[in-house]
Amino acid sequence: MRFWKLIAALALVAAGLALAACEEEAAPAPTPGQTPGAVQPTKEPVKVGFIFDATGPTQLIGVAYKAGFEDAINLINKKGGVDGHPIEALFCEHSYEVPKGVECYERLKAAGAVIINTYGTPITQAVLDRCHNDKIVCNFPGYGVAATANGEKFPYGFPTAASYWSQGGAAMKFVLDQWQKEGKTGKPKIAYLYYDNPAGREPIDVLNAIAQREGVTLQTFAVPAPGVEMSAQVTDIVQRFKADWVITHLFGRSPSVSIKAFREAGFPLDRVISLVWGSADTDVEAAGGWAIAEGYYGIQFTSIGSDLPVLNEIRQMYRAEGKSPPELMDKSNVYYVRGVAQAFMWAEAIRQALRRGPTVTGETMKAGLESLRGDIAGLVNLELSARDHEGGGRVRVYQVKGGKWVPVTEWFQGYRDIVERFVYGQ
Repeated sequence: MRFWKLIAALALVAAGLALAACEEEAAPAPTPGQTPGAVQPTKEPVKVGFIFDATGPTQLIGVAYKAGFEDAINLINKKGGVDGHPIEALFCEHSYEVPKGVECYERLKAAGAVIINTYGTPITQAVLDRCHNDKIVCNFPGYGVAATANGEKFPYGFPTAASYWSQGGAAMKFVLDQWQKEGKTGKPKIAYLYYDNPAGREPIDVLNAIAQREGVTLQTFAVPAPGVEMSAQVTDIVQRFKADWVITHLFGRSPSVSIKAFREAGFPLDRVISLVWGSADTDVEAAGGWAIAEGYYGIQFTSIGSDLPVLNEIRQMYRAEGKSPPELMDKSNVYYVRGVAQAFMWAEAIRQALRRGPTVTGETMKAGLESLRGDIAGLVNLELSARDHEGGGRVRVYQVKGGKWVPVTEWFQGYRDIVERFVYGQ
């Protein structure tokens, strides 16, 4: 019941967002006295673009992701912006459709955005050359084109989080570490269940390279779009292939379908690990709730949880304005937090860019991102450089336990040498 209430709320939000598709929307500066401690930004605004899906197949991601980003931008502006410069956020909704995504990019470019969140691997692939030709930073944390981790080859493409290559390497490391910890003999048989589009297919070569090194039997199983029916694939994995472990790479509505399908097939969910876009609260709720998904593992590239200090600041901002904090902060925490993390990452990059001149451009924004080192807002830890636009590719594995996501590893990298061989051609 709680999930369907959330769906209803998301639908209402999505309807409003769709009406305002591709509009320019500035994150509001505070009115003096409106919020205790608010500081009025006084300098030229820095325009940033955020493309997202509020009406298409990944709207369960897009609505919460955009909300977290927007709330964090508002919080930053209420604290005086970045060195007195407000961040002007420009939003454009694309329904996860490539032509609309390309149109969004062009509209945001024309509006003066120095950095654009491209949202979606197919859209990222379609606009990447434009980003480089236009010298506009395109950012795609945890998705997009994994090869863009090579900043020397792709100067304006920034994953700024574990790419699908790094996520695949981490998932394989986790599975093999668990196998060893449990004292199992031989090598596990691993199934890779993926959404059959460019994003789903991207980790396959890295997974095969790791499997070959480790002597592991790996078999891939494609799920056609829209990914809401996979009983045949799950039956094949469980009964014919007889997998010991499953790595899933699904998104939108399909992760919840996979959780239900494996449970119905009698496959233990504590032998299933999902890449980042199938590791959210909404995936668990849509599968039938936390009890149904008990044991399921998921990879994260940011900290998650409702008690994060920065989320308490956002709650205080809402209450100071006489408003209730958004339910999405808790009900869709994972995706909401990813939006918050991205906003603070951009803000710090803008701060670094302003040290290079009074006006932020695509070129100085690029340099600002490349200078990010260490912890950002207690949410993400990055080590970016002109060579590494991924920032190290570290992740953490969480598991569904007792009605919540519980961390079961520290931050780690998986098969970094293999991943870097793909990135840099070494």
